[in-house]
Amino acid sequence: MATALEDTRVVLVVGPRQAGKTTLVRRFVTKDRPYLTLDDDATAEQARTDPVAFVRGLGAAVIDEIQRVPQLLLAIKQSVDTDPRPGRFLLTGSANVMALPKVGDSLAGRIATVTLLPLAQAEIEQAPGRLIERLFAGERPVLEGPPVYGDALVERVITGGYPEALKRSTAVRRIAWHEDYLLTVLDRDVRDIADLEQLARLPLLTRMVAEQTGQIVNHRAISVALGLSIQTVQKYVSVLERLFLLRTLTPWYTNRLSRLIKSPKLHLLDSGLLATLRETDMDAVKADRTRLGPLLESFVVSEVLKLLTWSDRSATVMHFRTREQDEVDLVLEDRHGRIVAIEVKAAATLRLKDLNGLRKIQEAAGDKFVRGLILHDHDRVTPFDEKLQGAPVSLLWQM
Repeated sequence: MATALEDTRVVLVVGPRQAGKTTLVRRFVTKDRPYLTLDDDATAEQARTDPVAFVRGLGAAVIDEIQRVPQLLLAIKQSVDTDPRPGRFLLTGSANVMALPKVGDSLAGRIATVTLLPLAQAEIEQAPGRLIERLFAGERPVLEGPPVYGDALVERVITGGYPEALKRSTAVRRIAWHEDYLLTVLDRDVRDIADLEQLARLPLLTRMVAEQTGQIVNHRAISVALGLSIQTVQKYVSVLERLFLLRTLTPWYTNRLSRLIKSPKLHLLDSGLLATLRETDMDAVKADRTRLGPLLESFVVSEVLKLLTWSDRSATVMHFRTREQDEVDLVLEDRHGRIVAIEVKAAATLRLKDLNGLRKIQEAAGDKFVRGLILHDHDRVTPFDEKLQGAPVSLLWQM
């Protein structure tokens, strides 16, 4: 972000509430770059009343929660066109304001966007978090620390990565924080970015989406249960994604393979919040191990997305599934078409059929296939062939 401020007129830090955006941008507040927050109602009202005059009085500024007054972005565009010095405006947004009509196009070439998600395990452990680069470089998986598995892994999954939740000393207190957090976001931030007629149904819809995490999206089932049209459900899901609560993974496919499912999958971006929505704690996992699977898959998806936010390696994140139910939870494709594929299993013991999806992608991608991994609840790396290995989930922050 510091580099972007040196060569770009506007820098926008986006991510969910309570991910640490404000703490980060406050480091760049100076006498000549004051801090303003649109969470302050008086400041927000002033900005709404006359956005051009509001911006005109600022040579430079840090402006927090820009999604509350998105019309400011057009005024900022006019200002930086007149005075194109780099680093004039550092903004934060708890919603993807660049998806708003006209905003993204108007700021093209003038803005750099930095995504800040809840804490990655690599950040918590103060590890380098270079897994993505090292896998695309062809390195074999190797643990560089004691493996994390069993109850210790489950604890990390159900805690998630929100800094405030991590401060809570008990599971009961973390669950209470997650519940309060979700209610605040759904009640306040949604109103800033969308006009939803059935806003009262959004909490229930969010819980239903949580039950579908890691599965092929089924908007019809949600629409029938809530008595809403499929188009309305799709609109609501899109709003949740713009608030960084959800992430949609599009399917990876190739003409070399037939009978592929070309529908997206949904994941909640924080496994702790997902665990709360699915009412899954440590005792629930011990009583029914199958409840860990969806949480672990979303945990791995989220960790990979976090690693990519600071990686030098740009990659598209997708999923893969055939009509025969062979699947791969994560397919990373870089700009050269090179593939790293990751399947997630909650079991400690792997079976040969667990490799079916990876082998199909390996065959279809040919020389472009770099590495295939099964990340699972285990304590060591298991080789299957030159490019296919099983490895502990903790490889995500221990390589």
